Amino acid sequence: MAKKPLRRIEYREVVYDAKRRALLEKLRLETMQMMEALQSFRLESVVHGSVARGDVTEKSDIDVFIPQQPSSFIVETALEKAHVQVNRRLVVQATPSYAMKAYIETDENTSVSFPLMKMRKVGRDFYRFGGEAMFQTLKKGLRVPGVDKRLMLIAPTAKGHMESTVIGREGQVAKLLGISVETVLDRVHALLRRNEVGRTGVFIERELRAEETFEMVLKKLADRNPAVRRRLTSLC
Repeated sequence: MAKKPLRRIEYREVVYDAKRRALLEKLRLETMQMMEALQSFRLESVVHGSVARGDVTEKSDIDVFIPQQPSSFIVETALEKAHVQVNRRLVVQATPSYAMKAYIETDENTSVSFPLMKMRKVGRDFYRFGGEAMFQTLKKGLRVPGVDKRLMLIAPTAKGHMESTVIGREGQVAKLLGISVETVLDRVHALLRRNEVGRTGVFIERELRAEETFEMVLKKLADRNPAVRRRLTSLC
């Protein structure tokens, strides 16, 4: 069952047991191997979500993101050289105003993504909102604060984490995470709406065929769809 946003003010300490710490170590090791493969081709990446924050569960995903706009050929070559098996490749655009992104899924719970067009600040801050960590952060065993799908701020502690609601504290949370208040308000609105009406789907989701490249599919979509074409040429 999906986690629902919590509206009431709540502070709670969560202490990690040995099983959870072992799971975190396992997921972080897998993440670092993926990030190292990309780093060997000078592709700097971050991991975002529970792996970065530390509050992992058996259902946690490994979401690696390359902030710059790399050549998809270089990304796929880096994964191939590291003997990473690719399950499927997709282009996804959440809404007409968001940047289209490439997703390379290696299994049901692991993916590498990167933007295919210039990202707006609110789009880039989305990853910091959920908590993002660089390779060196993982290597040092550090965890970062971020917000989960319940709209609870996860703040790492020596024993686990403290969690507290974001609603009503958007300004404080934005300052702590180093992002704009607009980003926090945007995510709060989106997650509350999802809780009320359910998932409404994405603007574009297209799986690539074996012979296609991400750039090829982007061009096809831009040629056919004026909204994609406008977003592709937008500079802000």
